[in-house]
This record gives sequence, C-alpha cells and structure tokens, in this order.
Amino acid sequence: MSRTTFRPGRRAVVAAAAALPIGAALAACSSDSSDAPSLGGGDASDGGGTDTAAYDAVIAGGPVAADTDIAASAWATAIKEAGSLKRGGTTANQVFSLINPASGQVTGFDAGITQLLARYILGDGGEEKVEYLDTTVETRETMVENGTVDCVIATYSITPARLEKINFGGPYYLSGTAIQVRTEDASSITGPADLTGKKLVTQANSTGIQAITDNVKDPASVDTLADNESCVAALKQGRADAYVLDQGVLLGNSKADPEVTVVGEPFTQDPYGIGLSKQHEDALDFVNAFLGAIEEDGTWKKLYDATVGQVIEGDAPEPPTPGDLPA
Repeated sequence: MSRTTFRPGRRAVVAAAAALPIGAALAACSSDSSDAPSLGGGDASDGGGTDTAAYDAVIAGGPVAADTDIAASAWATAIKEAGSLKRGGTTANQVFSLINPASGQVTGFDAGITQLLARYILGDGGEEKVEYLDTTVETRETMVENGTVDCVIATYSITPARLEKINFGGPYYLSGTAIQVRTEDASSITGPADLTGKKLVTQANSTGIQAITDNVKDPASVDTLADNESCVAALKQGRADAYVLDQGVLLGNSKADPEVTVVGEPFTQDPYGIGLSKQHEDALDFVNAFLGAIEEDGTWKKLYDATVGQVIEGDAPEPPTPGDLPA
C-alpha cells in the first residue's frame, strides 16, 4: 500500500467530470474534437474545464456540522479529535481524484466530496486537513474494516456483496458500466453485443466482472488486472480489444488520453457510495446526514456545476437519495 499525505490549500481545485446521467454524456467522451461538444468554463480554469473560482467558493461555503451532531457520533468525534480525515482512494484518476505534482493539490469530484466532508466535521479550514491514502479495488474493504482509513471515497460502487463486509453512506452519484476502446476502433464497437469474440479487460474485484458475465456473450477472453492504469495499457498495447468498467473512470481515461475513447451507452447502473466500517454504525447516519445537507442547501449542485458542468453540457441531474441502496 502506498501512502501519501497532502495538505491541500484553500484553492484545492476539482478537475473533472463525475459519473454522468446515462445517455447524456457520451458525446463528450469522443477523442475526435470535431465530434465533441464545446466545453464550458470561465476565465479561471485549471485546464480540465473546472471553474476554479466557483469551486473554491463551493468548498469555502460548505456546511459545518453542529457540535451536538459531532458529539452524537463517536466516529465523527474521533476524526475531530485526531484533527484530520483519513480518506482511502486514489490520487491518480483524472476525473475524480488527481494529485497535481506541482502544487500538491488533489482534485476531482470525489476529492470535492472528501473535502466537504472534512469541512463538515472539522469546521472552517477542515477541507485542508485530509490525509489521502491509496487504495485499490482489492484493498478497499480491508482498509475500511481494519481502520486504516476513516472512509473510502473512490468511485466506489455499492453492491450487495460489498454491503456484506462494510457499510456505505449514500449513494452520492449514479454511474453505469461502459466500454472503452482504442480510438481507431470506435466505429466497430458500440455496445455489449459487439464484444462477442473479443478480448476484454477489467479491474479485479470490480463491478465490470459481473457486467461482462451478465451482458456479453462468448467473449474470447476476460483478463482482470490490478488497477486502471494496467487495464488502459493492455488496451493500448492490443492485449485487449475493449476495457469494461464504470463509465466515470473510463471518462477520465478519455479525458487524459486521446488514444482511448468511451463508446456506446452505459448498460448497467452503479451507485457510488462512501465506504464505512460496520464497527462504527453511527458513521452511516452521520455521513448520510452530511450528504443530505449538501444536497438540500445546493452545495452538491454547485460542485457539479463547477466541475462536471464545465465539461458536459446540460443541467445537473438530481442527486440520488442517501440511504437508497441496491437490494
């Protein structure tokens, strides 16, 4: 496990697009600039389309929990006494959580949710007190269960199998499984029906495995690799014909690399949640109250508009209801 600690300043910038409403986003995934919609963005941008001034205002204006609410939660009290929030995830995902090596800032939609949660618990300036610990799809549940992290916020799809091991706050966003191919092959693969006889790759212990099982007939092979970077490399090197995973992650790849493109429509629904230990049952109510607060006061929409809304046209979707988990 690699461990990286950053103390991002007040201007920690979100650079990206979270998981998008099904059917609304895929035109923006094309690497062919002639087909892509015009990007939004104001005068102040981080280069990824994010309106940095608007993002700063969103984080600085995020709600802070009442002292009585903190005291009622042993989980939140422990975080406040420690003076920092330990978040499991990644700092290598362009869409959701990316470290800027020059500034040390961690950016992305998940990073924004993380910083807002830290502010909610730790008060004004709490957004600067996040400790980012690297997790993978294979280590997330373990790190939650053994207390290495306070939570995992990492495009973390809520599934019945995962719910047997840990709790999930949320969902806080809805995504879906999609397909990524080499840009040169974008016209020949547009959906699961085109994956018959193809070499596929997905991440180990991910929802992509079940999505392939349920929706792809007779693939030539299905390889599972440890992380996103390995899957992209397999695709680009021709060891796989298509990479099947959550749309939000694949959008980040396309944003970063014109050699890969997201094609077709998402063909499953994946709700993102905040991974929490079952040993701290009070954490679940506390985190859902936090998510409810940022949805009700408009913070969630403002975060979307400052990030996703800068690279994808259209209004922000309605956020999912916290506690509305899959059966």
